[in-house]
Amino acid sequence: MSVGIVKGFPSTSGDDYQLNIITFLKCAANTYPEVEVISRNIDGSIFRYNYYEAFQRVKKLANALVKLGVKPGDRVGIAEWNTHRFFELYFAISGIGAVALELNPRIAGIDRAYVINHAEAKFIFVAETLLPIIEPIADDLNTVQSYVVITDKKSRDLKTDLAPVKSYEDILEQEPDSYDFPMIDETSAFAACYTSGTTGKPKGVFVSHRAMYLHTIMISGMSKMGLDDVVMQTVPMFHAQGWGVFLCAPLVGAKLVFSGMYTAETTHVLVDLMVSEKVTVNNGAPAIYMPMLEQIRSMPEKPVFPNLRMFSGATEPPLAMMKGYDELGGNIIHAYGATETTPLVTVNLLKAQMADLSEDEKWELRKKQGLPVTGIEMKVVDAEGKDIPHDGETVGELLIKGPWITTTYYNDSRSADSFTDGYWKSGDAATIDKNGYIKISDRFKDLVKSGGEWISSIDLENSIMAHKCVLEATVAGLPHPKWEERPLALVKLKEKYIGKVTKQDILNFISPNFAKWQLPMRLFL
Repeated sequence: MSVGIVKGFPSTSGDDYQLNIITFLKCAANTYPEVEVISRNIDGSIFRYNYYEAFQRVKKLANALVKLGVKPGDRVGIAEWNTHRFFELYFAISGIGAVALELNPRIAGIDRAYVINHAEAKFIFVAETLLPIIEPIADDLNTVQSYVVITDKKSRDLKTDLAPVKSYEDILEQEPDSYDFPMIDETSAFAACYTSGTTGKPKGVFVSHRAMYLHTIMISGMSKMGLDDVVMQTVPMFHAQGWGVFLCAPLVGAKLVFSGMYTAETTHVLVDLMVSEKVTVNNGAPAIYMPMLEQIRSMPEKPVFPNLRMFSGATEPPLAMMKGYDELGGNIIHAYGATETTPLVTVNLLKAQMADLSEDEKWELRKKQGLPVTGIEMKVVDAEGKDIPHDGETVGELLIKGPWITTTYYNDSRSADSFTDGYWKSGDAATIDKNGYIKISDRFKDLVKSGGEWISSIDLENSIMAHKCVLEATVAGLPHPKWEERPLALVKLKEKYIGKVTKQDILNFISPNFAKWQLPMRLFL
């Protein structure tokens, strides 16, 4: 049970000096003014400027926002790719006390309209290439007063049904590059991200300046970012603040690279940027890292990435992928989080006392989500809410709380079922071992329950993908009249192995790692 807050002896610290995100860019512009910020344009060309020039544009943008009518507390929607303009919008919007509302172009239009209406956004900034995701829902947006199209074009040259509408560069051009940013109460919302809506309507998470400030410092420290680093923002910036990685670069004075627009089929553009800009810090999901690795393997001359740290989240990184990057000098750092957690919660680092493990044991350990970062409280509990044994086998639900963990959803009755005693109930099925390492077995809703026992679809998928001939695999539960559910595996082979590998070859490969009853009942190639 919580003991509450105890008030001790008054300090002499400047505790009234608020933790504001604009501080990162303001300090970078003063201390590291010449450090480059680059952004890949839609046509593949590269835009370059530096922290000083970026801050000048952010001040112009702040003036433009005020002229548009944006006030402290207003929500301002952003539909944009990973670009320097998204970077500018995050700082300018939050810098004047408004909230950057992240709009996910990948969700259904009806859900996007719900997010905008639920957040009561008054203004929308939308990339010209993303107009098709906003125009069809414009008539359903109840609170939006005006739009700005993110483009190089003049306002008079825009072709859109949105109204009233202006061009991004037009509104900047008209403003001075001086702006006195106010001190914002650090508990005010910096940005808002909505969950993807997989279980009902999307849920709103409003992240405070304080939470984001502390989170940024923690990521920078855990990854040992510094002046010599080149940070590439790969995770979409409309998703959980892009995991906050792009904010770390101005904090530590590192060069910053924005990847622009890309897809899982065009990850070669990410590889090209990593090579040309000598990237040392990156973030992404295995769904992006895997095709990137295949692209690298197809290159006649393989690049080497000294001191490359690659934060990997969303799903457990396949062992074959981690080893593949290791051969190139890249270190996959498995991390875990969610929209509700800003998102960093755990990082997989090898404790010093575990250095004597065999290489195979170390690789197996690296597959786990890792250790809670400082400041985060976590526990794994059973159905009655009691802590489970730290044996690495017993499965329970992961509960999380801390200074950057949300404690309620915005204006949403589902909060009552999602939080308990200050903890967010993750819905993730997890184990914790004797050394404190967390492993996510699955989402409880995705676990396969067979004969009363749990089977992890993640473990099956990653074991299948460890086969050298396999490109991708997914596992789901099929209803079964006797066993309740049995696993079904869908496997995609690498092109050169199609027709050369059988289902039994795959089953034989994974069978040493599973009991017979855990193996897929059906497997389709």
